[in-house]
Amino acid sequence: MLFGKYIKNKRGKASFFILAMIFVLSIFAELIANDKPIVLKYDDEYFFPIFKVYTDARFGGDFPTEANYKDAFIRKNIEQNGFMLMPIIEFSYNTVDYELNEPFPAAPSSRHWLGTDEEGRDIVARLLYGVRLSFAFAFLLTLFSSLFGVFIGALQGYFGGKTDIVMQRIIEIWESMPQMFILIIVASVFVPTFWTLLFILLLFSWTELTGMVRAEFLRARNFEYVKAAKAIGVGNFRIIWRHILPNALVATITFVPFILAGAIVALTALDFLGLGLGHEYPSLGDLVRQGKDNLQAPWIGLSIFFVLSLLLTALIFVGEGVRDAWDKRKL
Repeated sequence: MLFGKYIKNKRGKASFFILAMIFVLSIFAELIANDKPIVLKYDDEYFFPIFKVYTDARFGGDFPTEANYKDAFIRKNIEQNGFMLMPIIEFSYNTVDYELNEPFPAAPSSRHWLGTDEEGRDIVARLLYGVRLSFAFAFLLTLFSSLFGVFIGALQGYFGGKTDIVMQRIIEIWESMPQMFILIIVASVFVPTFWTLLFILLLFSWTELTGMVRAEFLRARNFEYVKAAKAIGVGNFRIIWRHILPNALVATITFVPFILAGAIVALTALDFLGLGLGHEYPSLGDLVRQGKDNLQAPWIGLSIFFVLSLLLTALIFVGEGVRDAWDKRKL
């Protein structure tokens, strides 16, 4: 029934399909944009360079390092002794195109559909890998922060009294801490990586659902079925898990797409400010910074603006569709 109500929301349905298409394309980014062949045949033997590293010497070269499949000598050897199937875009997110005869950033062309950035890397490839990185980061941050926030909110609302008062004061103090200054300090001491940045943002994002879950548990703990369960000796955590939590999650689920959008914005903003992921990551925030620094190359700014706008708008519309589907007042 809920799925049927969501499908009737045309804007939510269209946004879901757009998000699904973007997600699928980003998941298979290696098959779409890569400087390695998807599959190659050499001396009657098949190789899959996307999944395994092969040396230069394996294809007739002289070096024990990883093969460069853009090298003219290696390509000629492979084509004479077999074949190789390259992706549609023959550049990965970190591949610098040294064969261009124009300064970086290069304008869009048949070789680079959306041009290159200031370091000569293909923008389409960086967008594909960057969207996947943002999705992974946002999903993990939303998952862990929601689990921890729901758990804390459930304890506050169910037990109430001193437990609720003490935990609420701790949350208020924690939320008043200057998050940006802490991130600046951490970024100056440690080199931010995917996991360290995820942990740092998790420290401050888990409170987003706590208040809502707390309110639901404060309301539900006085219901008759909860009192009846206590009267027959059902344990507190069993009551929380089996009887109250499913009802409390109805309201919280509708906020998940909005939290996802907030996580993507947070990662992009930190990367833009230079406090996020390092240079080796395909960051959307880095493209935003490059768009600001290279106004003479409008294709950079327009590309990242369109992708971020489409991604965040679709997430918001999906959230609205889920919220309307759970709303009992709307048939």
